[in-house]
Amino acid sequence: MPVGTNLNLSTAGDIVNKQQIRECFDKMAAERDRWRRRGAYYHDDIKSFLRFLIPADASVLEIGCATGDVTAYLAQQNPRIRGIDFSPAMIEVARKKYPSLDFAVADAEEVAGKETYDYLILSDVVGFLSDVQLAFDRLRAISHPKTRVIITSYNHIWKPAVLLAEKLNLKMPQPLDNWLTAMDLEQLLYLAGFEVVKRGQRMLIPKYIPLVSTFLNRYLAQLPFWRTFCLVHYCVARPRPVRETCINPSVSVIIPARNERGNIEAAVQRLPSMGSHTEIVFVEGHSSDNTWEEILRVKNKYPNIEIKATKQDGEGKGNAVRNGFDIAHGDILMILDADLTVRPEMLPRFFEAALRRDGDFINGSRLVYPMEEESMRALNVVGNKLFSLAFSWLLEQPIKDTLCGTKVLWKEDYEKIKRGRSFFGDFDPFGDFDLLFGAAKLNLKIIDLPVQYQARTYGATNISRFKHGWLLLKMCVFAMRKIKFI
Repeated sequence: MPVGTNLNLSTAGDIVNKQQIRECFDKMAAERDRWRRRGAYYHDDIKSFLRFLIPADASVLEIGCATGDVTAYLAQQNPRIRGIDFSPAMIEVARKKYPSLDFAVADAEEVAGKETYDYLILSDVVGFLSDVQLAFDRLRAISHPKTRVIITSYNHIWKPAVLLAEKLNLKMPQPLDNWLTAMDLEQLLYLAGFEVVKRGQRMLIPKYIPLVSTFLNRYLAQLPFWRTFCLVHYCVARPRPVRETCINPSVSVIIPARNERGNIEAAVQRLPSMGSHTEIVFVEGHSSDNTWEEILRVKNKYPNIEIKATKQDGEGKGNAVRNGFDIAHGDILMILDADLTVRPEMLPRFFEAALRRDGDFINGSRLVYPMEEESMRALNVVGNKLFSLAFSWLLEQPIKDTLCGTKVLWKEDYEKIKRGRSFFGDFDPFGDFDLLFGAAKLNLKIIDLPVQYQARTYGATNISRFKHGWLLLKMCVFAMRKIKFI
């Protein structure tokens, strides 16, 4: 959707109906690209950010595509893309500029069709909708349960500055629009059957000043207090889930095990059956206490339980988890630490949360209930709580406990994380951050599920508080670079 023109809009306050707004934008079409070039820094940032949010090859519909520049930019990685706008003149310009792409005249408040999309974009659009809730209601018709809706809009505290820039001919003037707050948008989305997965702000200064713009917009704009003054608010929403009572998915429980011989049989005995079928996947990690032999013994002892056993082909829990996921056949994938400090009996709660689609990624949290003595050292508790604050800020979703070993997600979502792993690379020996960062990058809804954490009854912890604390700091810096400061 265009953001204005050099048209004299002294009577903009009289433009009160959709047809008048459409006619106004039709007149803007010929001049829009010239003005857009003057604001290239702002528009280029929006384009690159949308590309960051949207996975390659996802199907995309841009609602309010104007003259097609964002659609064309995203088409480089998302060939299944379409742009629509309610202004025929805008679409005519878009088709001339990008004849190979699919553009159509359509009204956001009347959008319909049999086709659904993975991502729906409304960038700088909601301010010009005559009925925002109706437009959001219409989005349900072109959404599937995994659809994500991306909305960018102006921060209303910038309104005086924007109006001044228009009067000084520094910005393309525009019709009077709706200046909705982030909370307004979130409530309207909720009323239309959507829930916000993540939200944030961008851009303290919309013009390019060498070095200054990069520092202000990439770094300072992401910090508390300063982000209040950012020009752009954005949010990513998903359809509110409906419990799928008609399905009965299978479950794979991956149990990485290194020097855990004394816990193997207890894990099998205590693990509840879930869904249509439950398989157990043990991944042995170069143990020195005959863990591998114990896994094979237990596998033979319980032939009525499907137990798979493999030795990891690398080092670290992250490698073990990935090896286990690769041979798992369940619809839902679960990780259970072999030390059994999180009780196997808790897993049905994770299964129910996944089945209800309460979240796309169910993350165990050990930091809610009181812990047994010696289950976690005091310094570790303090460190985990500090890192939970850091990662909640970094991933823009509340995460209380990043290192709890119990994590649950649908296999189809894990496959998407796996396909996008090249963005982060092989960086995580734990495995927790590979999954958390991948889920955040894909805009999956991450939700914490509290668990009781108890002391281990066999063996010793493989966690070194200082060595792994240093790695956690490195993870924070890594996330800042790859996810936050972009």
